[in-house]
Amino acid sequence: MNYLAHLHLSGESEKMLVGNFIGDYIKGNKYLQYEEEIAKGILLHRQIDSFTDAHPLQREARLLFRPEFGLYSGIVVDFIYDHFLAKNWSKYSTFRLPVFAKKVHAILLSHFSTLPLRVQGFLPFLIQHKRLVSYASVDGIIQSLKIMGKHSSLPSKSEEVERILLENYTELEINFAAFFTDLLDFVSEKQGIEIKKPDLMTGL
Repeated sequence: MNYLAHLHLSGESEKMLVGNFIGDYIKGNKYLQYEEEIAKGILLHRQIDSFTDAHPLQREARLLFRPEFGLYSGIVVDFIYDHFLAKNWSKYSTFRLPVFAKKVHAILLSHFSTLPLRVQGFLPFLIQHKRLVSYASVDGIIQSLKIMGKHSSLPSKSEEVERILLENYTELEINFAAFFTDLLDFVSEKQGIEIKKPDLMTGL
């Protein structure tokens, strides 16, 4: 999963959220260098990634992108899952997405000195350009992939991602909804993280 999903799946703990956000940048047993609640968030991040990588629905979605992206197809699907999460945010959160993003920004900035240097480097850009909110549009997710392609080994084929996504949009959205239901159950039941779900939206 990508940033938005990891942040949402952190529950009510601010420090778990910080750990979950930086999980990709903390390797091996370096999580032990962090205070307990942040370390728990880092481990939660790893558990979510392991669950996601092994899930048959995620593997099914990867097949659509494998001819163009090979081993990087999982990264592409992670971004696309964040798109569908953002697009359907009101089904999963009691907060509107811009409100949630603003809350997340404040938490991460309040723990700025704790963040790895690489995260400190891109966090201002993520906040300034409202990347979490932008995921709700196809263009927003494609722009994020373009940026990642410039700063990583991800193949710079964002136009191919857009083509495959639009050609299989309904199928992928159904795939995401089923997968994310299983992931929510895993996080809440197996990891003991309470994820508040909306009953009736009250304009939060």
